Amino acid sequence: MSVQKERGWQRYHTIWVMLFIGWVVSYADRTLTGPVITWMITNKVGFLQAASNPHALGGLLGSLFFAGYMLTQFPGGYFGDKFGYRTIVVISIFWAGITTLLTGLTGGLVAFIALRIFTGLGEGVLYSNDRSLVAQVTPPNKLGLGMGVVMGGLTVGLSAALVGTVYLIERAQPSMGVNAWKAPFLILGTVTIIAAFFIRQALKPQGKIGSENFGKALFSLLKYAIVFLVAIMAVYFITNALHLNDVMIAVILTCLAFVLIAFIFIKKGNEVSPILRDKNLLLIYISYIAVLWHLWFYGFWGGAVIKDFGGGTLASALLVISFNAIAGVIGFPLGGKISDMVAHKTNGRRNVLIMMEALLTVFIFVFAVYVMSGRKDMVVQSAILFVSGLIFFALQAVAHALTSEIAPVHLRGAAFGMLNLVSEIGAVLSPVVSGAIRDSTGSWGTPLILDGVLMGLSCIMVMGVSSKIVSKG
Repeated sequence: MSVQKERGWQRYHTIWVMLFIGWVVSYADRTLTGPVITWMITNKVGFLQAASNPHALGGLLGSLFFAGYMLTQFPGGYFGDKFGYRTIVVISIFWAGITTLLTGLTGGLVAFIALRIFTGLGEGVLYSNDRSLVAQVTPPNKLGLGMGVVMGGLTVGLSAALVGTVYLIERAQPSMGVNAWKAPFLILGTVTIIAAFFIRQALKPQGKIGSENFGKALFSLLKYAIVFLVAIMAVYFITNALHLNDVMIAVILTCLAFVLIAFIFIKKGNEVSPILRDKNLLLIYISYIAVLWHLWFYGFWGGAVIKDFGGGTLASALLVISFNAIAGVIGFPLGGKISDMVAHKTNGRRNVLIMMEALLTVFIFVFAVYVMSGRKDMVVQSAILFVSGLIFFALQAVAHALTSEIAPVHLRGAAFGMLNLVSEIGAVLSPVVSGAIRDSTGSWGTPLILDGVLMGLSCIMVMGVSSKIVSKG
């Protein structure tokens, strides 16, 4: 009877597709900032035209977004448990679309910063609820596949924004002139809002009328989001008044993560202490900082890196770096499948993760040496980046499965929220630190080397993880 039930298109397939689309638009919304900033620096327009350290300031703008994204990771999961995962997913996508659209309607630096932070605060609740919803509706024997397929939307959105942003700007230049950088925000914000309507309809619980209270969920999220927005903007204004550099501002912003962790620990007490005191989970959390650093070094500055070393157009450079991102369509499900194949072995997932991180470290250095040696073959660059991306996105699926295996069953959602909260420190620091190093050295070489070193350190940390300890408990 179970075989008959699995024939044809199932409800969970529809949910996979809708969540895939949600990741496409959500990730495109957050990714387009990097190409826009790079275009503004290249063309000396907008609020970056007079900046003395444009790459550092541009990186800070990206870091401020991720500061917001970081802080709603844990609250997002908590409210998903309370109001329903579908409810929070739909709110997150509507939120992203509206704030992205509004970003295109503004012109000043402060308004841009506030709206990018607010976009991050809304998008930060998607991850934990998406993962939980997939687990809730998917048959256990297809869970890995479902996780990988849905996360493939991330790489499509990342690739689309990397490749398409500059084309949208160039198309808008004849009519919008120096304000053409606003066009991607206006267009993508509108597309995201339309997608949110379709996703809400498709995810509506069958046979249940009025079962999702969007009003209460939105109000609860807004209370946290406004507090976090005020805190982040206060840090920005105070540190700016004290004339601290952009890197120091980003470092202070990461301290907000530790304040939130302390708040969670105090408020939840014994309830969440197992996910904060477990050595294996702590090693995974911290090691994953390098993963998010790598993702947003390439995602934010990848086009600028290729352009500086290759000397071609920004559009062609972004096309090259997109090969790294699009590899995730294969990498995510492949990593999940490999992880499932070794799950029965002692430390099987951990060993695969170590191997993949070691290989990625090698490919990061291979790419760095190739471009720093002055070689500019775009086909070779694309090939290196594709293989590197394949490994990079595959290892994320393995890390997710390993975290799920180690965390107590009743605290898996909290563990994933904490994983993303801690690891987003890498996303906050990567754009601004890498940009500042580029400004001070005049080259992207040192940031590339730093990226490889951090991934190597991450690999060493994963070696300290032992799932045998947990399996006995």
